[in-house]
Amino acid sequence: MQGNRSFVLVSRPRGIPSESDFAIRSHRIPEIGKGEFLIRNHYASIDPAMRGWLDDRPSYLPPVAIGDAMRAGTIGRVVASKAPGIKLGDWVKGINAIQDYSVGRTGDSNRPVDPGRVTSMSHYISVAGGAGLTAHVGINRILRPVAGETLLVSSAAGAVGAVAGQLARLAGARVIGIAGGADKCRRLTAELGFDHAIDHRGKDADTLLAELVAAAPEGLDMVFENVGGPGLDAALLHLKKHARIALCGLISEYNSPPIGARNLKELVFRSATMRGFTLLDFPEEIAPATGQLIDLANSGAIICAEQIEHGLDNAFQTFLNLFVGGTSGKLILKLI
Repeated sequence: MQGNRSFVLVSRPRGIPSESDFAIRSHRIPEIGKGEFLIRNHYASIDPAMRGWLDDRPSYLPPVAIGDAMRAGTIGRVVASKAPGIKLGDWVKGINAIQDYSVGRTGDSNRPVDPGRVTSMSHYISVAGGAGLTAHVGINRILRPVAGETLLVSSAAGAVGAVAGQLARLAGARVIGIAGGADKCRRLTAELGFDHAIDHRGKDADTLLAELVAAAPEGLDMVFENVGGPGLDAALLHLKKHARIALCGLISEYNSPPIGARNLKELVFRSATMRGFTLLDFPEEIAPATGQLIDLANSGAIICAEQIEHGLDNAFQTFLNLFVGGTSGKLILKLI
């Protein structure tokens, strides 16, 4: 053990984050006390939600303080323990700083996981991590697809959207995905089983609406929304009566002033519902959904696409990939 390097926030971004907003800093490896254990982090999940934690305003989690390490979902191995039930060599999954070593404590988010259940420990922060679990509750607790219904997924090639679309297909729904670029759209239909894919690049709401009408002439029963902007405006104009929208994210507004949705009146005209949610709304779902997602991935029923980048020194560029179209699967930073 040489030291404990951390990916630290040094200033609050304005718009798209800049490398100067962050720094890699080294500290002493922390000592542990009674009820604590030391984790050598192996993987960190890089997610769009992290952008919201950088703003000094209320959210479902407190903002990251200036001078603190960025937080993320992590998977790591216990290298020292003074906590009952946690032993040397255990693998644990939790919310920790993006750094080499973190201290876990009895009763915090860190929980032991079974390495024998997965083919790669990274699966615990991809298909069975926050992204996969969020997709699971959005599909199964909010949208509740019925065989024969049509679902639209935005950012469909992203970590959440890809799993959401596959889960809906398993339920018998017809799934349309919106993604950026021909390669991502090809992957949706050729690899992930989506019925149709729409490339949003360079298209306004009117053009997207025309393509939605062509792909789903009878309208949309469900929308799994991750982006906002023109795609959401187009979807609102093509809802069926009593359609359901699961509002998971609005990544188009994370680095710029909110523009709002222009067609919210369609919710009234079509007696439709739109519900915002996070995984934290469904704590009772986490354990059973984790097992279900691992089983589905192990059986090949859903494909777990991961984009793994390497090294703490690459943390900023990996994070930036979320906002410049540089992802092709669940984005993960491998620390060791």
